[in-house]
Amino acid sequence: MKEDLKEILFSEEQIKKRVMELGALINEDYAFKTPLLIGVLKGCFVFFADIARCINLKCEIRFLVASSYGYTTVTSGSVSVGTTLDFEITGRDVIIVEDILDSGVTLSALRELILKQDPLSLKICALLDKPSRRQIPVSADYVGFLCPDEFIVGYGLDYAERYRNLPFIASLKPEVYS
Repeated sequence: MKEDLKEILFSEEQIKKRVMELGALINEDYAFKTPLLIGVLKGCFVFFADIARCINLKCEIRFLVASSYGYTTVTSGSVSVGTTLDFEITGRDVIIVEDILDSGVTLSALRELILKQDPLSLKICALLDKPSRRQIPVSADYVGFLCPDEFIVGYGLDYAERYRNLPFIASLKPEVYS
C-alpha cells in the first residue's frame, strides 16, 4: 500500500495536535451550548471520532451519507445524499464535520439542505481545505490544514474505498488513479 503513496503531507502527530486544537476552539465557541454534530460519511469517520472526543460539551451526534465523487477523482457536480434528515435541526446549533472541503459541491448542497430546516446557527468544520479546487464559493469556519492540489488519501480519505486506514494523510501517485 505504501508503494502507492507519493509523499506524506500530514503526519499522525500533526493531525492529532491539530484535531485537539480544533476541539478546543469548538469548546470555547459553544461553551454552555449543546451543538448538533453532523458527520458527512464516509470520509469523515476517523476525523469525526477523534474530534468528537476532543469536544467536552453535551452534544448530539448524527451522520449523513453524501458525495459528489463516487469512484472517480473529480466531482460529478451532482450531490447524492444517502440518508434523509430524520432528526430535528430547527433552533439547533449545528456543526457539519467533513474530511475535506474541495470543490465545495457537497458542502454547499448540505449547507442549503440544513439551512432550510432553520437551525439557530450553522458552522462547518473541515479537516482539510483545498481552495485551489473550489467550484462553488463555500468556506469552513474551522479548518485543520490547507491542502495542496494533490489527490490525497489516509485518515479516512480514500481512493476507490482503499487507503482509509492509513494513520496519516498522503498524496497518491498519479499512476495509481489515472
